[in-house]
Amino acid sequence: MLNKSNQILDREAILSKIKRIAFQILENNYQEENLYIIGIQGGGAILAKKISEELKSISDLKPIYLTVDIDKSSPANSKVLLNVDVKIAENSVILIVDDVLNSGKTIFYTLRSLLDLNLKKIETAFLVNRAHRSFPIAANYTGIEIATTIQEHINFNWSEEGFGVYLE
Repeated sequence: MLNKSNQILDREAILSKIKRIAFQILENNYQEENLYIIGIQGGGAILAKKISEELKSISDLKPIYLTVDIDKSSPANSKVLLNVDVKIAENSVILIVDDVLNSGKTIFYTLRSLLDLNLKKIETAFLVNRAHRSFPIAANYTGIEIATTIQEHINFNWSEEGFGVYLE
């Protein structure tokens, strides 16, 4: 059961953050022919899809939306499964998207699967940045940065009922 008193972002705020992130991405990549937006399965994939849709509505960019599947509880031992052959992104810009940046571990191990590619650049986008980094990962685009304890959790609800971000 969602506790509305713990809500950090409601639907309107989330959609506003997505729009702002999309404009920032556009400012930094308006000349790019190939922009691949890779969402980490779960909240990251939903966010990546919404950012891709927003970019298409505000610009002539035609981002290519992809998803990656990785076991977030044990990324070091997980296979990173992209829904297409990663070689299609050669000489392109990649944006990796996840819902929450916490330790950086999931992004770090996702990046490992891209190291053999010749890329123009790799950027990252997150709706929430908790800044509890154990890995050298920086957020290029962030919806909101919040100070939390390590024991607290961020819960996303993307369903119509309770759409929002919650601190639990």
